Amino acid sequence: MTTRRDFLKKMTASTVVLPLISDINDTVIPLADGKQLRIAFCGLGSYARRCADAIKDCKNVKLVGAISGTPNKLEEWQTKYGVAKENCYSYETMDGIKNNPNIDAVYITTPNALHHPQTLRIAKAGKHIICEKPMAINAKEAEEMIAACKAANVKLLIGYRMHFEPKTLEIIRMRKEGELGKILFFQGLCGFRIGDPTQWRLNKDLAGGGSMMDIGIYAINGARYMIGEDPIWVTAQETKTDTVKFKAGVDETITFQLGFPNGAVASCLSTYAMNGLDKFYLNGEKGFAEMQPSTGYGPIKGRTHKGELTHPHVTHQTVQLDEMAAILFENKQPIVPVDGEEGLKDMKIIDAIFKSVAKNGEKVSIKY
Repeated sequence: MTTRRDFLKKMTASTVVLPLISDINDTVIPLADGKQLRIAFCGLGSYARRCADAIKDCKNVKLVGAISGTPNKLEEWQTKYGVAKENCYSYETMDGIKNNPNIDAVYITTPNALHHPQTLRIAKAGKHIICEKPMAINAKEAEEMIAACKAANVKLLIGYRMHFEPKTLEIIRMRKEGELGKILFFQGLCGFRIGDPTQWRLNKDLAGGGSMMDIGIYAINGARYMIGEDPIWVTAQETKTDTVKFKAGVDETITFQLGFPNGAVASCLSTYAMNGLDKFYLNGEKGFAEMQPSTGYGPIKGRTHKGELTHPHVTHQTVQLDEMAAILFENKQPIVPVDGEEGLKDMKIIDAIFKSVAKNGEKVSIKY
């Protein structure tokens, strides 16, 4: 079986060209009074395990809880990660976290369609939420998630790990400081050949779509943080060569074009039918930036018109979670937002992409 996480891991593992100076973020500032974010995971699949392993190197985060519909996974986490039995919940009993003072936040890493109902339940229980991307299966659900968290006075963050990645942030800095000049064009290529046809990512009811809801969101979000604006229109076209694996409502390949307020355009590809696609390219009047791999687990490889980017690799999830602890507890403002409103913008773009596909590529305006 090939999944996005398998692809991202293999893609970057095969392109290591920089020395791994450190897999630990040595620049993280500890929270005041040695405070730590005590986190539980909802959904104990491969990505939750990756995050749990990364937490071992966190300064500001401690893994304390687990929520799963599979009892043996809860037992595994008790043994492997030292999670106390009293901090373990099933999906039926998870509302009980309301009465557990040892859990500050829950990281939701379940299939896309479960993000909305689980966020509403966790918010009602009074816990902060980190939700994997895409945050929902449409903008309406995303808006309801944001409203529920505001009503419960808890914070909602989205798992945009690339917003803390050093080479990515360096390109953003260069763009902000005018080193690339006026931005003209962005290209985002994201894709791999998906395996097991029975997996949830190919189930419309659980995934909300196909490649766009899995790998395509990287190109959407990447276009926004690289260009530094939110698109105002989109055109999109779908190609489907395997109607058995990719049933109705599950996209195989979508190409889409985005238009931005200051005139820049983006050309992007999201696919489950082609291997080795993980590339960003940004062009400005004074220079360019290129990343390949651009969103894998690392090391990210990048260069600009000024030369190679040589920032040392840091484990993305370690940095992301330490930074999110500071956002939740100390209201730290990240360079690129990771809040629910950031996730909602991506959902509105995805909604517009699907609408354009349904209208045979017609240009669709995007309103925020």
